Amino acid sequence: MLSFLIVIILGSILLSLPISSARGDPVEYIDALFTATTSVCVTGLVTLPTVTTWSIFGQVVILVLIQIGGLGIVTIVSAIMIGMNRRLGLKSRILLQDAFNLNSISGVVVFLKKVVIGTFLVEGIGALLYMTVFIPRYGVRGIWISVFNSISAFCNAGIDVMSENSLCEYATNPMINITTSMLVILGGIGYVVWWDVIRVAKNFRSLKLKCFSRLFLHSKIALSATGILLLAGAVLFFVFEYNNPLTLKDYSLFDKIQIAVFQSMTTRTAGFASIPQENLTNASSVVSLMLMFIGGSPVGTAGGVKTVTFVVVIFAALSAIKNEDEVKMFSRGIEKTAISKAAAVITVSFMIMFISTVLLSAVSDANILDIAYETVSATATVGLTRNFTPSLNIWGKIIIITTMYLGRVGPISLLIAFNLKMKKKNIITVPVEQISIG
Repeated sequence: MLSFLIVIILGSILLSLPISSARGDPVEYIDALFTATTSVCVTGLVTLPTVTTWSIFGQVVILVLIQIGGLGIVTIVSAIMIGMNRRLGLKSRILLQDAFNLNSISGVVVFLKKVVIGTFLVEGIGALLYMTVFIPRYGVRGIWISVFNSISAFCNAGIDVMSENSLCEYATNPMINITTSMLVILGGIGYVVWWDVIRVAKNFRSLKLKCFSRLFLHSKIALSATGILLLAGAVLFFVFEYNNPLTLKDYSLFDKIQIAVFQSMTTRTAGFASIPQENLTNASSVVSLMLMFIGGSPVGTAGGVKTVTFVVVIFAALSAIKNEDEVKMFSRGIEKTAISKAAAVITVSFMIMFISTVLLSAVSDANILDIAYETVSATATVGLTRNFTPSLNIWGKIIIITTMYLGRVGPISLLIAFNLKMKKKNIITVPVEQISIG
């Protein structure tokens, strides 16, 4: 938590310098702090337009903060140490284990190397694909736009340096939609799933049609939940917005489908918008709130409570309803500690979101749906807004800054606390007494 805070403060100081401003005049510190926080927390909510407010220097600072926030401070520092041929000590390896939420310290350095190489490889491919669209449109500047967008998309930040309306201008461009979706999904699916899929793919010929069954339970849950949520979200957005004159009504069937799919994808903490969020129907807005709260998958760049966390809690509830002693998924049992962690993460995230909503309602005279959209987006580090962020007053900015920070480090720090506090079981326990639930 302290490392994120230090990076945010350093970033805000750099962004408050005249050299960071496109006009040469220093930006107000509160807006510099807001931008640094949204970058490090890979959220994407901005009080000032990125493309017109910040100079090239300021945009570089923002991009570096996004990359640090996406990979994590521990990952960046450890990678630099390895690059300098420094040996990582036991404490550093434990920190890496906690940062990646791995079950064992064994192989953590190899895992780190794979993460760094894989990240830069995917971001590089994404930048090249973006260049096919942006270079013809913007010339040489298109290279910078492509690199910035690729890193921002992979890190699920949702910040761009093209226009003030995100990707709305490219809502029907298949290359932009596919490239952005690929980067967001790969970043949000989690590194553990990457290596598990590659492991199974290496033996594709011998496994034949049993590839999915050979995956680890974590990968099965993450991939299944991601696929189901993406499909369900796309179908719901397509139905709810089909005849909405402010969103999909005037588009062709193909364009309606790709915009609906993109909306479903971007709510998974990506933050890019291909249609103005304030124009969505109430039904679509509620669906977006749910998808934003769930977010991506663990051990990746996405935010939210995470798909695996959400699925574990749902199955735990179903097991309780069925009066079963064990929570099972894909013919495997789930550890009780995992269920406790999942419940804790969802509880903490919901509390942050609820308190933020109440406080923002107290200091803002706005529609409750706009406020809820803002606070859920900040808690889950999504970055989508119903055009409410630019109108925030000083207190509103402070509330959202705090929410983004807690949303980014709160559940993670909670998981680390659970991992470190492995206390020896007491022989003598306190008396147990029955209570009524429900």
